[in-house]
Amino acid sequence: MLRADRPALALAPMDGVTDASMRALQGELGGFSYCVTEFLRVSQDVLQAKAFLREVPELQHGSRTLTGLPVQVQLLGGDPEKMALSALVAVNTGATAVDINFGCPAPTVNRHDGGASLLKSPCRIRGVVQAVRQAVPSHIPVSAKLRLGWENIEDIHENAAMAAEGGADWITIHARTRAQGYAPPVYWEPIGQVRKALDIPVVANGDIWTLEDFRRCREVTGCSHFMLGRSALADPRMPGLVGRELGLQAPVQELDWPRLLQGLVRHSLGLPAFGTLTRLKQWIRIASRYGQFPHFDALKRSQSLEQFFEILNRASPVGACASGV
Repeated sequence: MLRADRPALALAPMDGVTDASMRALQGELGGFSYCVTEFLRVSQDVLQAKAFLREVPELQHGSRTLTGLPVQVQLLGGDPEKMALSALVAVNTGATAVDINFGCPAPTVNRHDGGASLLKSPCRIRGVVQAVRQAVPSHIPVSAKLRLGWENIEDIHENAAMAAEGGADWITIHARTRAQGYAPPVYWEPIGQVRKALDIPVVANGDIWTLEDFRRCREVTGCSHFMLGRSALADPRMPGLVGRELGLQAPVQELDWPRLLQGLVRHSLGLPAFGTLTRLKQWIRIASRYGQFPHFDALKRSQSLEQFFEILNRASPVGACASGV
């Protein structure tokens, strides 16, 4: 899924956004090397196969979307034994790679021993990674996603070293602390320092909004592996543009919003229409807030898919967005 000698571009896990339908659409659009699922939380009980199949239907298809994009399962939790057993269930259900979330900044998650809360306890990061690594077969990659620290960006050095010591095949670093949430600025320099210090690949993540941002991030970090999240939805051209810079076979999408949004509906067939409408609104909210999508106010109160696309097509006829949003 990720090799040290080959550049890669990953689709970030975004809770409530990058579900199976979005993952399938991104596989169709091209640009990404692999994607990471929304986290599956391991709390009171070990996760069972039905939970994985409900949230990650790709496990029934070789851990790939039906459009061919490799899918990595992400787990979140602080109990090494339960995390290890859940990871083994995931692999036995079809997972071909496991990621561990040490970066989620959500207060509810952090209050219940998950996500970024473990950044305050480097030895626990090592313990969770080591337990998962020992539980699953050696050919199954195990990775970890970290923030720079709880409050101090320098904490990443010890936390990343502990993840590597636990047996992580690679780590992804979001260039902010938990205290920052998603507020600026990002700090790419520590990512580069960690990359030089470790013998495993490091994936750079955080505020790569434009091609120029990507070039600066690559220059500062020296990384050849990157992860895009909100920027890929704010500007669907970004995966292709960054992929081409990395030397990947990556088509650059036109900003034809009716076509793109209808693509998500197509990959959501069989799901409740209201849920699909919610996903569409989440997407255009991101595109409006962080990109230049102009129709969010007109669309946000639509009550059905039919109304949504009637308003969209009236405001943005097919092809009208091709030259820019």
